[in-house]
Amino acid sequence: MKVALVFGTRPEAIKMCPIVKELKQHKEIETVVCVTGQHREMLRPILEIFQVNPDYNLDIMKEKQDLFDITDSVLQRIKEVLKKESPDIVLVHGDTTSAFAAALACFYMKVPVAHVEAGLRTYNKYSPYPEEFNRQAIDVISEIFFAPTDLSKGNLLSEGKRKDCIHVTGNTVIDALKTTVDGDFHSEILDWAGNSRLILMTAHRRENIGKTMQEMFEAIREAAEIYEDVKVVYPVHMNPAVKNAAEDILGNTDRIKLIEPLDVVEFHNLMNHAYLIMTDSGGIQEEAPALGKPVLVMRDTTERPEGVAAGTLKLVGTKKEDVKSGLIELLTDTCVYQKMAQAKNPYGDGHASERIVQVLCEWWRKQNAEEIC
Repeated sequence: MKVALVFGTRPEAIKMCPIVKELKQHKEIETVVCVTGQHREMLRPILEIFQVNPDYNLDIMKEKQDLFDITDSVLQRIKEVLKKESPDIVLVHGDTTSAFAAALACFYMKVPVAHVEAGLRTYNKYSPYPEEFNRQAIDVISEIFFAPTDLSKGNLLSEGKRKDCIHVTGNTVIDALKTTVDGDFHSEILDWAGNSRLILMTAHRRENIGKTMQEMFEAIREAAEIYEDVKVVYPVHMNPAVKNAAEDILGNTDRIKLIEPLDVVEFHNLMNHAYLIMTDSGGIQEEAPALGKPVLVMRDTTERPEGVAAGTLKLVGTKKEDVKSGLIELLTDTCVYQKMAQAKNPYGDGHASERIVQVLCEWWRKQNAEEIC
């Protein structure tokens, strides 16, 4: 069986590399890795950490690229890879435009698609944008669905997907933590934080850029100024609009440190040492609870409601006063904090990659049996 994996962003790589490593443990499987290069500089360190060497790099990244550029470039460049390799099945992950375009190319060439992290939904196609459309469109194309939770499976069933094609696996990001988290980790950031309560923050989502992001940043700055035992570290996304807003609002505050984007080892280990996490990201909502860290989600919706239901996540929205009050509550109410920190993570046990490869092998055996018959 020849399995191709296509991914292009840093978060995708973190979640797909554990599957690559698991696939390569099986001699009967030929594994082809194709990266799109959507996040060129942010992708390389992830591949090095997991010791994954791509067979193809579409190298689509260019200055000021937009959704049209990404979709068009992936479609055009992956066509020759699919022709040359003729994979039996292609794995794409999640909800990126790279994943959507790769799945669409497979549909055009009648190559089966398996969707890792299938079934996540907000049912608002503009929140998050364009991710909600992308994930739904990929699930229209896919033949195998690797759902991280029972709730994701339920979404797929309600949309008419066949039950025997849906497999609940947990999320592969929990698998990745086994490679990245180091009990002996040390960094200058931890020295800077000292005995303070460290808040690790991320913010980059497209729909938050502008006034919304400014309000989020102002809320965090004002809260950090209130509590002398709190420090905030923010690895700033490369998007110039995000960087400019961060520097204007957060750049001259003693207890807030703006840093360059971190590799996955540094990020996961800082998360492991943090007091709490503030984010508008998706994957962090799954990672942080595995490390016992409460997560305040600076979004109005989340496609990961399991975490909200379990108590590991709290949606605080994006308005200044809501973000500020949510943060202050966790900094002042020990009971609320402990309840979130001790809640069980609903996103898996670190064996998702093994389950995915097992399903693929069973699918392949079934395909061959049907052809013989």
